[in-house]
Amino acid sequence: MAVETEATVEDYTAQALKFLAQSDAEFAVGDTRQASENLYGAATQAAIAAAKQRGWRYRSRRDNKNATTRLASELHDDLLLAGFLAAEKFHINFHHGGMEDYEIADDRPVVHRYVHRMMTLINDYEMNGTNSRDERPQ
Repeated sequence: MAVETEATVEDYTAQALKFLAQSDAEFAVGDTRQASENLYGAATQAAIAAAKQRGWRYRSRRDNKNATTRLASELHDDLLLAGFLAAEKFHINFHHGGMEDYEIADDRPVVHRYVHRMMTLINDYEMNGTNSRDERPQ
């Protein structure tokens, strides 16, 4: 019988980056529905990692959005929330389709920036126990 251990912050960050790469590969071959879900998955895994690291709730979609909203507020970084909201659009696209090509082209980089920004925040927090307010993307 295998004993399941709880995932670590590092596990969640690794999964976020894996989903991001899978999403890019799927978009490249035209599988926009699955690519959309992996893009959303990358964002949520990043949110989970940040929330878990800080001792915040992270077990639901609402928890992940709340964690992102809290970080955005604390850091005065509206781009964080915009990134998570863009990711939610991809989640909807996975289930229902209908996202226009221009929306995909506009929103994919927003989600990529969100995931990479979250990775930076997670690393900063690991190193310093806090996040730098001066490292917001321009």
